[in-house]
Amino acid sequence: MADAQDLLPSEQPVRLLDETGSPVAGADLPFPGKDRLLAAYASLVIGRRVNDQASALVRQGRLAVYPSSHGQEACQTGAALALAEGDWLFPTYRDTAAVIARGVDPVEVLTLLKGDWHAGYDPYAHRVAPQATPLATQLLHAVGVAHAARLRGEDTVAMALCGDGATSEGDFHEALNFAAVFRAPVVFFVQNNEYAISVPLARQSAAPSLAHKGVGYGVNAERVDGNDTPAVLAVLDRAVAAARAGEGPQLVEAHTYRMQAHTNADDASRYRSAEEVDPWVARDPLLRMEAYLKRKRLLTKARRAEITDRAEAVATAMREGVSRDAEPDPSELFAHVFSTPTPQLREQAAFLADEISREGS
Repeated sequence: MADAQDLLPSEQPVRLLDETGSPVAGADLPFPGKDRLLAAYASLVIGRRVNDQASALVRQGRLAVYPSSHGQEACQTGAALALAEGDWLFPTYRDTAAVIARGVDPVEVLTLLKGDWHAGYDPYAHRVAPQATPLATQLLHAVGVAHAARLRGEDTVAMALCGDGATSEGDFHEALNFAAVFRAPVVFFVQNNEYAISVPLARQSAAPSLAHKGVGYGVNAERVDGNDTPAVLAVLDRAVAAARAGEGPQLVEAHTYRMQAHTNADDASRYRSAEEVDPWVARDPLLRMEAYLKRKRLLTKARRAEITDRAEAVATAMREGVSRDAEPDPSELFAHVFSTPTPQLREQAAFLADEISREGS
């Protein structure tokens, strides 16, 4: 059994870059290499463009709802890049950019948010579970997949994403406890963006940090500046490696901020002021990363233009795909309710089919 002191996270969130994009002195984690940093920057740019485009599609009535991760793109990028091809990602409703960074078609990702009855993509194709709207339910699923992989002798790691609000749910605690007891190779990645819709963190938890919650379950935990892309990558790399090596589940808390409203249906001005949001503008993960790459002369004008073009191509595909009206099939209402339809469902399906037939004639 691990000593409680060994499980404690660092007193301050791990940082590799300050707000200006300058390296932080004394960091004890290896800095990600040039290629990974450029890949991370491209993912940040695409993620930001995805957020902006999806928000515009909501205003145009093309999407039913969109929970923006604007300002949290470093977390999205880190989650996608830290995993190997055979690993699993378990996202929340706010993790669209991470799902796309994992290789899922953006139009398929937005199918659920458009209001369709299914997730839009095949979870097995890229090992990405459907985006979960109920808080914390995906954490239990991630533990199940990780535990099964361990029983089979596979080296699969599951990364379970959640927000600070999810840590108040029973599923969060059950998932940590089960994972710790059975040493499931799962990384719990909490994006602490300071709000569970309108409830501030101070009204959710009295713990020194959300990472401290891991101690009670025997789960190793760490804190990281969630707007510092190299630090997020380095911390998640270490957590994934530890889980894969058989060291049991890992808990990482990223300190970030929800720059925009909870969703398009939310009025954030009712519970927080503009003065509270302003300081986080200077901590923008995209600007911080860009400043570092320019300082190191790794981001040429040509490379930046190429990345911007890729982001625009993603946005164009989103616009065209989401704006394409699909012909609904009413019979799908009954197709996946039960494996064997009940007499009532068969009766209702026949009634609907008859109505449609008579209208058509």
